[in-house]
Amino acid sequence: MSNPNVATPIQQTLKTARHSVLLKRLASSLILPALGIALFLLCWQGLANHIQTSLGQFPGPLQVSEQFSGLIAAHQREQEKAAAFYQRQDERNARLLASSPAAEVKIRPYTGKPTFIQQIFTSLYTVAAGFVIASLVAIPLGIVCGLSKSLYSALNPLIQVFKPVSPLAWLPLVTMLVSALYVSDDPLFAKSFLTSAFTVALCCLWPTVINTTVGVAGIDKDLNNVSKVLRLSPLSHVRRIVLPAALPMIFTGLRLSLATGWMVLIAAEMLAQNPGLGKFIWDEFQNGSSNSLGRIMVAVIVIGLIGFALDRLMLLLQRLFSWDKNAVLR
Repeated sequence: MSNPNVATPIQQTLKTARHSVLLKRLASSLILPALGIALFLLCWQGLANHIQTSLGQFPGPLQVSEQFSGLIAAHQREQEKAAAFYQRQDERNARLLASSPAAEVKIRPYTGKPTFIQQIFTSLYTVAAGFVIASLVAIPLGIVCGLSKSLYSALNPLIQVFKPVSPLAWLPLVTMLVSALYVSDDPLFAKSFLTSAFTVALCCLWPTVINTTVGVAGIDKDLNNVSKVLRLSPLSHVRRIVLPAALPMIFTGLRLSLATGWMVLIAAEMLAQNPGLGKFIWDEFQNGSSNSLGRIMVAVIVIGLIGFALDRLMLLLQRLFSWDKNAVLR
């Protein structure tokens, strides 16, 4: 039988240790981030009270939250207008068919101004398309460069030359190429969408290429020797040896590429006036109303939050597919 005089202090010590660990976890995951955000908001409000612009006082957190609520309300009103528009159209077509069953009816799209929420989804759709295009090119290219030193030596100068090129330099070239090559009476995609997507793809291509190349080239020699002993075919070698071993570096490149693509997209939309958050910011800047600064700040915060969410999504996928479950991923 255990001695109560000894067991009780041990239980209290374990309980205290558990509470200490729990408090540290709460501090690192909730308390410290909350304090950092609160301090940022206080500094923001204090600075905003002392900044006057040509459009009025710089908006603080309260003014920005009010503008965000206004943008949500405007989106809901626009959705109601669109629903009423289609309902009137359906009723008109129903009356037309009732009077003449052979009549030809048409469904016209609603042509209202895109709302802030719709601009968000447009930008997300565009960056996803550009990111997928870049990944489909960059990952195979990086694998080939990592496996072949000769090919890497031949392509590395081109990679280093095109890697630092600004999206603002690519955009006019991409715009002219899309206008010249994508000619159709009934296009599947809008030219503005293709222009933004290809610009994003060109700029977020390089981080994935470089990191994939480094990951493949740094595979342990023992793994390559195992592949030789098993006499794996080139495709089997890539699938069973190369990809699992290089996956952490590939995902690092994908995370960098997605972050780059998101930044590039906003700049491309602003410059080319393509639909999306970039165009929303530029339109508000040109509008010059008393609410413009607040709405621009809403867009800036939303862009940052979406970028953070996209990075967390890639991190989650890395944890899901990576073989090294003990790796510290941030």
